[in-house]
Amino acid sequence: MFAFLLIVQSLVALSLITVILMQRSEGGGLGVGGSSSGFMTARGAADFLTRSTSVLGGTFIVLSIVMAAIAGATREPVKIDTSLAGKTGTPIEQSQPATAPAAPKQAPDQNQQAPVPLAQ
Repeated sequence: MFAFLLIVQSLVALSLITVILMQRSEGGGLGVGGSSSGFMTARGAADFLTRSTSVLGGTFIVLSIVMAAIAGATREPVKIDTSLAGKTGTPIEQSQPATAPAAPKQAPDQNQQAPVPLAQ
């Protein structure tokens, strides 16, 4: 349902952009010009574009409110995947030359703590 309303709202938004750009403004804009003997007179086209802008704008606002209500009502709780919580990976051993002796591991001093891995 939400996906359908999202598609409808996208189409309404594109239509609203088109209708707004077709209207004549004081600067000329992308207004529809032509002779008065055409399909629609200049005044009739202006009335139609004004009304369609109002209808499309209202539809856009109503769809926005409905979609926000649907998104808020169908909110699912956050699911945390704990399947990897207790597992640790094996460290990658660095290759050392065969001639170099391995350094003995020293025990940490009493005042010094062993490094703690970062929590994930």
